[in-house]
Amino acid sequence: MGILEGRTVLVTGVLTDQSIAFHVARLAQEQGARLVLTGFGRAASLTKRTAQRLPDPNAPVVELDVQSQEDLDTLAARVGEHTDRLDGVLHSIGFAPESALGGQFLNTPWSDVATAVEISAYSLKSLSVACLPLMKEGGSIVGLDFDATVAWPTYDWMGVAKAALESTARYLARDLGPQGVRVNLVAAGPIRTMAAKSIPGFEDFEEVWQKRAPLGWDLADPEPAAKACVALLSDWFPATTGEMVHVDGGVHSQGA
Repeated sequence: MGILEGRTVLVTGVLTDQSIAFHVARLAQEQGARLVLTGFGRAASLTKRTAQRLPDPNAPVVELDVQSQEDLDTLAARVGEHTDRLDGVLHSIGFAPESALGGQFLNTPWSDVATAVEISAYSLKSLSVACLPLMKEGGSIVGLDFDATVAWPTYDWMGVAKAALESTARYLARDLGPQGVRVNLVAAGPIRTMAAKSIPGFEDFEEVWQKRAPLGWDLADPEPAAKACVALLSDWFPATTGEMVHVDGGVHSQGA
């Protein structure tokens, strides 16, 4: 019996089989979970195609634009067409306009900063509240993060958005804890995903991890981060909330 046996998990962010979200979905199914996936706009067709590579390729895909209040308001009802409950939610959502990345920190307009913060941080609150009606017996919400306790080269306003994500998770842990809902983040090291390739200067991260990870780090392997997410989605961390679990080969613990 797997650690997610009998559970239903909503997974966002499945775009390609390189994405961490895909590997969370795969491992969750292998551990006994039933899945509901979300997709957005034209990318939803990509989610549907990638879902065919899962052990059970029949996971339904529900439309979700986290900037659409209508989508958020109706999410529980539309997910409810496939399941009467959710035990876990994976938040794998992030975006920053081009001007917010790549060394343009001092020149990024507020409108682009606002977009990065809304999609990458505020959406954790939006998604959590939207799913709450289906989490009547509590459960676990897990978000994917990139440690924002320090400033990174080229990451700029996405780093600020990730810092907001980390703070949002702590406040959600406070407010959802009485309802039995845990909220945690997994701060993964850099992975060569579709999202990572869109970050100017991503090779700078590769160099840092190659030099500083005590355990070493494979930029092509999303599975360590995915395993941490699945563990947090299970009952194996029943008294852990508001936490950020580093899965980065140990880089966060090292000085220069």
